[in-house]
Amino acid sequence: MRIAHRDAHLLVLVKPPALPTTAPDASTITLTSIARSLDPGAPKMHPSSRLDRDVTGLVTFARTDRAIDALLEARREGRYERTYLALVGGVPEERGRWTWGIAIDPRDATRRIALQESETGERAQDASSRYERRGIASGYAALALFPETGRTHQLRVHCAAAGHPILGDVTYGGAPRVVLDDGRVIGARRPMLHCARLVLPDVAHGGSLELVAPAPDDLARTWAGLGGDPGALVI
Repeated sequence: MRIAHRDAHLLVLVKPPALPTTAPDASTITLTSIARSLDPGAPKMHPSSRLDRDVTGLVTFARTDRAIDALLEARREGRYERTYLALVGGVPEERGRWTWGIAIDPRDATRRIALQESETGERAQDASSRYERRGIASGYAALALFPETGRTHQLRVHCAAAGHPILGDVTYGGAPRVVLDDGRVIGARRPMLHCARLVLPDVAHGGSLELVAPAPDDLARTWAGLGGDPGALVI
C-alpha cells in the first residue's frame, strides 16, 4: 500500500487490486479500514470516490469535515479531475464522449446497464465519460478515460456499450485472454483499468493538488505483451 499524499486534511492511497474500497461487513478488510489503520489519529476517514474491487489507482480520503465539504464543492464545480488508463478491445476513434445513462441491471443488481436515449431503468442516472486514444497494439487500444460523472461501474459500462470492453472485465464482456498471431497468450486476470491521475483542491494551502500513480505492473506487462508502446501509459 503506497501513500501518494498526506496532509492535515487529505490522505491519498494507491489501491492495489483484489481489495474493495468499502464493504457493508465491518469484518471485511477494505481500503478504508487500511486507511484508518495507517492514520488512526484522523478525525474523519471518508473516501471521496470508490474504485471497484479489482480496479487500481488513486483514492482520496477526507480526514476532516472541511476536506469533505471542499471535495464535494470541487465535484459540483468540475474541479475534481480524474484520469484513468484502460486497455480495451478494438480501436475506437481518436477521441470522443459517451453519454449513455446508467441503471441497475434488472437481471443482476450487482451489475449496471447502459441506457439508450429515451430508455428508462431502475435508479437510472445521467452519465458522461470522455476518452482519448493513447495507443494501438494487436487490435487493442490504450485509452485515457475522463469520467465527468461518478456512477457505479461507469467507465466499464460505457466502454462495453461503445463496443470496446475493457480487457479482463469479464463481467462486461471483456476478454480474459488474447491469443496473438504467433500463438502467445496474453492473460488479464482483472479489468485493465487504473486511476492514474487526480487534480483536486489543496485544502490545506489553497490552489490545486495534482497526483499521479503510474500504471501498475500487470497492466504495463499486458500492454507490453500486446506489443504496445510503453509511452502510451504515461500520463
